[in-house]
Amino acid sequence: MSTSESTSKGEWHKISVRIPFANPQHASIAKQAIEVDRELQPHAVKRELSIDGDVLVATFSTLTVRLARLTLNSFLENVDLVVRTIGQFAHDAEQRSTSHSHPSA
Repeated sequence: MSTSESTSKGEWHKISVRIPFANPQHASIAKQAIEVDRELQPHAVKRELSIDGDVLVATFSTLTVRLARLTLNSFLENVDLVVRTIGQFAHDAEQRSTSHSHPSA
């Protein structure tokens, strides 16, 4: 995680976070699930999500350090939920997919 803080009023504070996943598909699922929710204060918080291989990259720009902390906390809670959901259902989905592509004779 990297941060860039400024003491001048009116300047944006920037945070970048890289979240590794087991594979690119899981990173993509996380990105799609998280980007559905818009920022509650779009005038004060800007979010960019991207995928770099099996890594979800999130960059936030906020007007205050407090908003940076709140935004990052909320994002990490969402990531935690997505990771737990993938962990719960991904293996079952992969097994169903494999069994459908290899029907038993």
